[in-house]
Amino acid sequence: MTTPPPPPAPNGQGYGFPQQPGGGAQPVPGAPGPAGAGGFGPPPGLPTAPGLPAVPGPGRGGNLRRNAVWAFVGAVIVSVGWAAAVMTVPGLVTSQSSPRDLRGYRLSDDFCTTGKPTKILQTYSVSDTSKPTHHTDRHPALDSMNCSMSLKRTGGTSDSEYANLYMRVDLHKAVNPAPELEANKELYRARGYQVTDIAGLGEEAYFLYKDDGSDQYHSVYAELDIRDGGMTYYVTYSASYTEGKGKPPSKDELRGALQSDGQDALRAMKK
Repeated sequence: MTTPPPPPAPNGQGYGFPQQPGGGAQPVPGAPGPAGAGGFGPPPGLPTAPGLPAVPGPGRGGNLRRNAVWAFVGAVIVSVGWAAAVMTVPGLVTSQSSPRDLRGYRLSDDFCTTGKPTKILQTYSVSDTSKPTHHTDRHPALDSMNCSMSLKRTGGTSDSEYANLYMRVDLHKAVNPAPELEANKELYRARGYQVTDIAGLGEEAYFLYKDDGSDQYHSVYAELDIRDGGMTYYVTYSASYTEGKGKPPSKDELRGALQSDGQDALRAMKK
């Protein structure tokens, strides 16, 4: 037994639902139609892919299985088109915010040992009254490790004999840290720090320096920032001194020491 198709819609498109009893036009007795419950094909005007058979128009039927086939075909066409676009235009899925490769850098449980600032420790020694502290954190999106040291200048006889050193490494696994590193550099520059780009150290690196103070009392701050892929490393040095009572290492001496220690730390993180 067959079920007659629904009557044409008032606009002539022909895929309206059957009317309920007493609700208007009734099916035409004896009209031909597909077996079963009378499924509906795709709406009129649905485009077809090149080389594929045309979609049956309204009124000529198709059943639920045919509709499912066409839905699958459409999904395949979209999928193939997206894959081709990605291969042709990689920027569709790779942007400036996409994660970067970690380049083989790994965490250690004691960064004070792994990233030991050998060059700085030729001028300073670790304070007898404050031991170095370190911490390592692991997370699916961000791994990090740090080390903090209180230093005493070898042979120092004034307030300039003390300094603090802080080192940190972040392994960014979910974002690209490059824009943040660039922003950090510009913010320091706006605050009056001297900024020097350093070539040949990771993908990008720069050195920050400022000797700040009023009258005779000064505070010195130096920082080295390095980025290589998704890895960022920075080391900061801070000290103070009074005019006429000795001075910390000069800007060039600090830059050379921090750069040397940074290079050693990067190599050690890949062993």
